Amino acid sequence: MNNKNIAILGIRGLPAKHGGFETFAEVLSLYLAENGWRVTVYCQEEGEGGIYADTWNNIERKIIPVKQKGAKGTVVFDWKSTKVASNYDGLILTLGYNTAIFSILYRLKGNKNIINMDGIEWKRGKWKWYERIWLYLNERAGCLFGNHLIADHPEIKNHLKTRVKDSKITMIPYGAREVLHADLTCIHKYGLKEKSYAILIARPEPENSILEIVRAFSRVKRNHKLVVLGNYLSDNAYHQEVITNASNEVVFLGAIYEHNELDALRLFASLYIHGHTVGGTNPSLVEALAAGQPVLAHDNKYNYWVAGSKAHYFKNENGCALELDKLLQNDAELSLMSGWSRERFQKEFTWDRVLAAYENLLINWL
Repeated sequence: MNNKNIAILGIRGLPAKHGGFETFAEVLSLYLAENGWRVTVYCQEEGEGGIYADTWNNIERKIIPVKQKGAKGTVVFDWKSTKVASNYDGLILTLGYNTAIFSILYRLKGNKNIINMDGIEWKRGKWKWYERIWLYLNERAGCLFGNHLIADHPEIKNHLKTRVKDSKITMIPYGAREVLHADLTCIHKYGLKEKSYAILIARPEPENSILEIVRAFSRVKRNHKLVVLGNYLSDNAYHQEVITNASNEVVFLGAIYEHNELDALRLFASLYIHGHTVGGTNPSLVEALAAGQPVLAHDNKYNYWVAGSKAHYFKNENGCALELDKLLQNDAELSLMSGWSRERFQKEFTWDRVLAAYENLLINWL
C-alpha cells in the first residue's frame, strides 16, 4: 500500500452543499491534503454516463453519475462507489452506515475500511418500518464488516459496545470553526436586530421537537422573535402544523446555507434552542457552541454531553415555555451561558482537536 492514501465515501460530494457530513468531509479532506495525504472523494452526480475524475483543491474527485433520484439514487451511488473503491490502493473512510452491507466487498478484497457510524439511524421516527429494518441490518453489517468504528459521541460508543468490543471503537466528536465576528447587515436584511431573537436550526421533523418549541414560544407575547431555519413544505402535514401554531413573532426564513449569513444569525441571536431528541454529536448544536450561543436544549443524554451542565434544558412543551419565560428576560444569565458555551466548545469541539484525532487514527491503520 502506498503511504498516506485515503478514499472518503458516504457523502454526496465536494464542495459541501448538503449539511453536516459533507461539511466534515470537506474540512477533513482539505486538512489531510495539506498534511501530505493523497485524498480521493467519491461524488454523486445526477445523470447518465461513465465515471470520471477531476481535482478540487488538491483533492481528487471520482464523480459517479446516477440517473435514479432520492433514496434509491443514493443506494445505487453507494454501490457503484463501493465497487470502484474496492480497487483503491489505500485506506477507506466511510461516513455513515446506511449501506454498510456493501462493505463486505472490502473485506473480500482485503481493504481496510474505517466507518464513522453516525447516530442510531434506525431509531429515528421519520423512517417507515421497512426502512428501519434496512438501517438496523446495515448498522449490524457496519459493525461486522468495518475494520474499525468511529463514534461521534460517548453514548454512541456505549451503544456500539453492545455490538463489538471496546477496542474496535474510537470516540471522536464532530467539530466546528469558532465564530467571533460576523456582518451585522446580514441579519438586518431579515428585519432582525441584535439579541432580539432566539433561533432554531433543524430539519423540520417531529423528533426535533419543532412543534413543541414553536407552541411554547407562541403561548404569550414575548416582544422577541423566534427565527426558524429549515425548508417547510406546503404539502407536508407536519410542516404546516408547525406554521399554523406559530404566533406572529415566529419568523420562518427557509433553508439558509451561506456561511456568512449563518454566522451572523447565530452570533447575534439571544438564544439557541435545540430540540433534537435522538442522535449523537449534532453539528448544529456544536456550531451554536462555537458561536458562543446560550443553549436551551431538549433534556437527553446526547444533548447533555455536548452542551454541558451549564446549558438549560427542557423535557416537554411546558418545560420549554417555562425556560423561555425565565431566560428571554434575563440578560445576565444569557451572558453567563454564552461564556459557558465557548468554554465547552474549546474543550471538545475545535477542528484542530477533532482533525488531529482523525489523522492519528488513520495513521495507525496505514
